Amino acid sequence: MPKRLLRQPGPSRSQRFESFEGVGRRLEFVLEPGRNLNEAVAGPLKASGITAASLVLEGGAFDPLHYLMPALASDGHHAAWYSDIFSLAGETRLSNGNVTFGERDGSPFIHCHAAWIGPDDKPGVGHVLPHETIVSQPIRAISWGVEEVRMVSEPDGETAFTLFRPIPSVGTNAAKRGPRTVIARVGPNEDVITAVEAICLKHDFTAAMLRGGVGSLIGVRYANALQVDDIATEVFVIGGSVVSQSARVAIMAVDTRGSITHGELLRGENPVCITFELCLEEA
Repeated sequence: MPKRLLRQPGPSRSQRFESFEGVGRRLEFVLEPGRNLNEAVAGPLKASGITAASLVLEGGAFDPLHYLMPALASDGHHAAWYSDIFSLAGETRLSNGNVTFGERDGSPFIHCHAAWIGPDDKPGVGHVLPHETIVSQPIRAISWGVEEVRMVSEPDGETAFTLFRPIPSVGTNAAKRGPRTVIARVGPNEDVITAVEAICLKHDFTAAMLRGGVGSLIGVRYANALQVDDIATEVFVIGGSVVSQSARVAIMAVDTRGSITHGELLRGENPVCITFELCLEEA
């Protein structure tokens, strides 16, 4: 158990991660300019019949970009919170980012953390608001999805946030060809790396690739000894694999002060702050 823990407002669930398996489908497409980010991502995935997916985005631009940063809670209830909305008018170049695709209130919905270069040439990282942010230049997207799992955004009693959680579904993938792929959510105070290993053990994966991934950590401890001391960081996975059920995970993170860091995580020292959404593809 990691040393850094964050007390949540509700009772802890006995099940510290949720994961369900499906037949993986990889799609590559372009997010079309003129659409908001939610529509641009959801359109091709919904048309393909995919109900839960993890995506990696690269290149292109937004105009405008609206985003949030991690922040300390001030309501005496939540363990952490969000900043006020930041807005960048003028073209913001997307460096890279990850998206979780699912649904909220019966409609397609996404969760996006990304890195960018703003109109003032300053780098930024944060939680991108999907309905308010508009794609202005084509963005490359690679998606790993399934039809046998739904990712549903709903109120979470432990954290008092509305969060994605995977739910098994019947699916319509008649071909049933593709790698076994797991859609997962890890709860607060669980180390990300050991959680990934536990998910692989549950699904009998001896080797896997992490495909995307979005979440938050209580500060960060990197394998190169770099430390981020903060209550909350917003992060996304930039690389990860499991070999012989031993995981390595690399992330990009931003803390409540706007400091950006990246690198490989130190095993056993990186507890989840609120939630961590993962997609693992058997290798």
